[in-house]
Amino acid sequence: MSEAAAPARLPLRLKMFHGLGSIAYGVKDNGFSTFLLLFYNQVLGMDAKLVSFALMLALVLDALVDPVIGYLSDQTHTRWGRRLPWLYLAPIPLAFAWFALWTPGADATPGFWHLVIVAVIVRSLVSCCEVPSVALLPELTRDYDERTTLMRYRYLFGWAGGLLMLFLAYDVFLAKSLLAVEGYYQYGLFGGLLMAATVLISAAGQHRWAARWPDRRPSAFSLGTAFREIRESLTHPAFLVLLAAGAIAYTSQGITFSISNYLYLFIWRFSPEAFMLYPWVLFASVVGTFLLVGPAHRRFGKRTTAIAGGLIGMVFWVTPFVLRHLHLWPVEGSVASTAGLFVFFFLANLFSVSVMISGGSMIADIVEASEVQTGRRSEGTFFAGNFFMQKCATGLGIFVTGLLVDLAGIPEKADPAKVPESVVDNFSFYYCVLVILFAIVSSLIFRYYPINREDHEARVAALAAAEAEGAR
Repeated sequence: MSEAAAPARLPLRLKMFHGLGSIAYGVKDNGFSTFLLLFYNQVLGMDAKLVSFALMLALVLDALVDPVIGYLSDQTHTRWGRRLPWLYLAPIPLAFAWFALWTPGADATPGFWHLVIVAVIVRSLVSCCEVPSVALLPELTRDYDERTTLMRYRYLFGWAGGLLMLFLAYDVFLAKSLLAVEGYYQYGLFGGLLMAATVLISAAGQHRWAARWPDRRPSAFSLGTAFREIRESLTHPAFLVLLAAGAIAYTSQGITFSISNYLYLFIWRFSPEAFMLYPWVLFASVVGTFLLVGPAHRRFGKRTTAIAGGLIGMVFWVTPFVLRHLHLWPVEGSVASTAGLFVFFFLANLFSVSVMISGGSMIADIVEASEVQTGRRSEGTFFAGNFFMQKCATGLGIFVTGLLVDLAGIPEKADPAKVPESVVDNFSFYYCVLVILFAIVSSLIFRYYPINREDHEARVAALAAAEAEGAR
């Protein structure tokens, strides 16, 4: 079956198997963004600035590999297609590398380069799973709305994987204390096994649809040709807009994820019960996004949904911080405070995730826009370029979090109950200013994304006509 002949509506089981492959990315994201800085800083005793710089450096080094992985995935030519060989080979090494990240050895304070090297290996192997997996999306369908549906399933499963790890961390592995080193070993072991299993099952479940000889043979490989084709794809005007808007949005997300446990411990004083319930609140919000983003795209389009989602999500997220600053919020740690936070954070995440789903679906539509200009389908290169941006932005976000922790004056291995109120207030203020600024700038950039439903459907029709003419 050729790519042009792919059915507009895909079977539910295929959507489920495709989404399942994103669990590994969700597990990785949860670990790097939520626990890794806390683990190496507060548990192992590394300086927060050193940890955040190590993670940022690892992200940048790894991100440089992503376009190469995407391009090689596009160039792969086997009877199992372009993507499946990657999905069968990468998961097992990834499981071992992930476990090693959370078991740094007998040395109580691991070295800077140890953290950088293991983090780069983990992230590169995640890319070898995630880039080919998501690059299957434009191959499976060219339908404008069905691509959104596939992306919805990817985000649903990706968040489910990350929140499952969050729930198990708070309720099982770290139930006694977020500062217990043994719990992080268990976290690493379970996460590695989950990553490997889900990627392999996802690949096997999509095999009958994806395992076929590619329609076109790749061009003869040379470094010059490779870099020229990568540059040609990644400088497409629509893609540059998404890169710029996404860089701002993912930097903000990187700050929020990596700073989250600091917020919950030092500002909102979450109880153990709150930590247990919070992952369910986030997952409920992602289910809400899953249900709402499809109708929103059909009515308003992907660009408008991304702009509105970013701004509305930001308002709901920062409102509790503003009310606390004005002394209009219940006492931190009380039932009223925690319940109010859950409501606001549910709404904030519901709208914020719609931005990410919209952006991913927009990238799929750029594939045909580029194909019209270049004659090549470069799904892997585009999604790898997007991951390059995400990793650099997330690394910057983690680095900024380390600076915020240091600027506010929160010491290593600090007792939340003993940190001065002025330190906590400054910490909250600096964070909210950044969140507001990033949301506004990102939404302004999204306005320049040029592809709408009519543009996309016209291109798909033209490409199908050209393929039919060439087959005569």
